[in-house]
Amino acid sequence: MNTDWLLVNSPEAAKRASEHLRQASILGIDTEYDSFRYFREKLCLIQIYAPTTTYVLDATADLDFSFLARSFKSKSVVKILHAADNDIRLLKRDYGFEFQNIFDTHRAAMLLGFRQLSLEKMIKEFLGVELKKSKKMQRSRWDHRPLTDEQLEYAVQDVTLLPALYEKQRASLQEQGLEGAARDAFAKIAAANWQERVFDRRGYSKIKGYYTLARDQKELLKKLYLWRFEQAKVVNCAVFMFLPDETLAELVQNKDNLQEILSPEKYRRYGSDLERILQFNG
Repeated sequence: MNTDWLLVNSPEAAKRASEHLRQASILGIDTEYDSFRYFREKLCLIQIYAPTTTYVLDATADLDFSFLARSFKSKSVVKILHAADNDIRLLKRDYGFEFQNIFDTHRAAMLLGFRQLSLEKMIKEFLGVELKKSKKMQRSRWDHRPLTDEQLEYAVQDVTLLPALYEKQRASLQEQGLEGAARDAFAKIAAANWQERVFDRRGYSKIKGYYTLARDQKELLKKLYLWRFEQAKVVNCAVFMFLPDETLAELVQNKDNLQEILSPEKYRRYGSDLERILQFNG
């Protein structure tokens, strides 16, 4: 890595980070979260660069990160993020932080008329630096501990460049008279709040094979579809991982063979609930 960094996964490391970050007037911020395997996105890491150190805060650790609140809310501290919407929503949801004076390099690029808006493209365009962002790392298990060296490399590499990108983009916005539009756009992003996943009331009809089912089977599939959503929410598991669509369809077509269709664990935990739903004729 071309920067000093510290993994913050202990009270001692958190104290060191708090002492530095409270003094910083400019922060580069990024997060890593898992929106694939969980019903609600799981925030796993918070990366914060304050010249000249990047702090990788372990959001899965039982640590007090309330020291970040003052900097995040401060009008005098610039917070630079790329495509900040989800980062801000999750940080608000999990920690209750408030945000003022953010600069979103993704939205700035949009205002400047760019069509390719990825952070890699922006860093290449404005800083002449070639980033190699691994898709494999992006989708890796950020919720697993310990983190690998490769994961830490990935987490640290771009957040350190955000302040330099900010300086270049800010100058371009000034040159084009777009500062006011940018401030308004950034304020809206800073005000974003996390929302609970919305239930798709007609989603069951999109399951493959739905229109070939008998009427009573369609009604059962509708009930199972709602039951799956509610259960996945309780255990915070992505619905497709909790029970795939094809399993729901198979259950309504072979409702007397639950034990053969479900895994032993799923049958043990949910077999009685599913039998009650599938045998219901009302």
